[in-house]
Amino acid sequence: MSRSTLRYVARRDDQLALRRRLRELAAVRVRFGYRRLTVLLRREGWTVNAKRVWRLYREEGLTVRTKGRKKLASRARVPPRRATAPHQCWSMDFVHDRLINGRAFRVLTVIDQFTRECVALVAASTWRGKDVAAVLETVVQARGVPDSITVDNGTEFQSRAMDVWAHRHRTTLAFIRPGKPVENTFIESFNGRLRDEGLNTHQFISLSDAQQHLDRWREDYNAVRPHSALDDRTPDEIRLAHETADAGGTQVSSLRLTEDRQTGSAHHVEAVRLNVALV
Repeated sequence: MSRSTLRYVARRDDQLALRRRLRELAAVRVRFGYRRLTVLLRREGWTVNAKRVWRLYREEGLTVRTKGRKKLASRARVPPRRATAPHQCWSMDFVHDRLINGRAFRVLTVIDQFTRECVALVAASTWRGKDVAAVLETVVQARGVPDSITVDNGTEFQSRAMDVWAHRHRTTLAFIRPGKPVENTFIESFNGRLRDEGLNTHQFISLSDAQQHLDRWREDYNAVRPHSALDDRTPDEIRLAHETADAGGTQVSSLRLTEDRQTGSAHHVEAVRLNVALV
């Protein structure tokens, strides 16, 4: 192998403008594949071929399912933006467990992606779309409606009741791609903590017993338990600090990268900076 080949560094243009326009078109034409999007781009004067659009199309995660499951007015195709403040983006999922008599139940988990706060933690033996919508309705009356809620493709979340609820409140159900739980990492991480610290350490004799325990665990999780992703602060501290900053007009920094002094590992910290550095 020649030295020039070994040391070659690609100088391909990132084509940010083309990527941005492709995402905009895909957000409007939610069922158009890359070939139709190529035609639209050419009509606008972009000098592109189908192969280039296909490459950018895949890299941007815009691939369309060949067969849609349901007609959902609130379904988002373009991945939602990263949360920069409380109450912008939530995540939602279910966790399974059993009572001491073997009866199965599921826990609906809802968290705020920015503060990591557990917004709702509700146990029930069965869940339907209208049940999930009822829980969210109670939550948003006290907290307001988020811009988006990231969910998987479970039948409860794809139900007509959930679609109507989201459309009525003008929020977006951001469905992850099937088989891609890593696209909802916030809730997956939370569910692991819930199972390890809250469910596996107790035996529940009834559903009401489980709900009482979940309520206590949720309060401790939000107000007492330190979070490494929040620089060992609690979700309540982050939320209150951010609300104080908003009231005082102070600029808030939503993301900083810290390094763990003991392990040397990097942590993305959703933190609030109020004119002074976090200690």
